[in-house]
Amino acid sequence: VGVQDLPPALFAGLRFVCASGLMLAYGRLRGLPLPDWRGMRDLSITGIFLLIGGNLLVVWSEQTIPSGLAALIIAIVPLFMSTIDAVMPRGQTLPPLGWFGIILGIAGVGILVSPSIGVVEGEHLDPLGVAGLLLACVFWSIGSVYSRHHHVEGNVFVNSGVQNLVPGILLVLLGIIAGEHNRFQLTTNGTLALLYLIFLGSIVGYTSYVYLLRHQPPAKASTYAYINPVVAIFLGWLILDEAVTLRTIVAALVILAGVALVQTSKMRKK
Repeated sequence: VGVQDLPPALFAGLRFVCASGLMLAYGRLRGLPLPDWRGMRDLSITGIFLLIGGNLLVVWSEQTIPSGLAALIIAIVPLFMSTIDAVMPRGQTLPPLGWFGIILGIAGVGILVSPSIGVVEGEHLDPLGVAGLLLACVFWSIGSVYSRHHHVEGNVFVNSGVQNLVPGILLVLLGIIAGEHNRFQLTTNGTLALLYLIFLGSIVGYTSYVYLLRHQPPAKASTYAYINPVVAIFLGWLILDEAVTLRTIVAALVILAGVALVQTSKMRKK
């Protein structure tokens, strides 16, 4: 909704800067210390990979890629993340059953979104859009594994605020350089979307992911990519009265089975 009314780079940058300001203000009010310069560097690197390399590329790619195909490509994130972590010097790898769970999760998402994967008749799939989504998956996976292997002590809200700050500033500058400020105008829908993403998307959702990466191996934390489409279908049924078909139920069961296999697998250290 937001990018329909607001230019993407400025919209995302404003979201990240506002979320960062609120979380850092919370830390200041509570007297929580900021990380040292090394911690600030590592958090900023993580934020650039996740929020610019991952988030912005997804927004850009979904302008030309069907939402179903986008969801399926994003579901590859656990496979990328597990592979990257497995080849790291101090990384962890899943047992065979865990790898099977990842493949099962991808298959479940494929079943779930299969009706909306195709492009409109007469149109061709945009290769740049697909490449952008795949690159976003790689950047998100690298950022997640980097965060896990460069652990920064401190309050999770403060750390999340630092991670949002540098990407937010860079995106605002990018938007200004691209001339987006000339067509930046806050509409009612744009304002509501911005507020939703600041509070639920960044402060709640992103910070929860930061917390999860601190306490779980990347392979297990990444299974959110399977759950998101299921939650979206459930909310569509609950709020919009959308139909839940047998295919939806089967897909949800396959996804949950895949997640269960990954979550119950015992990680192996290299």
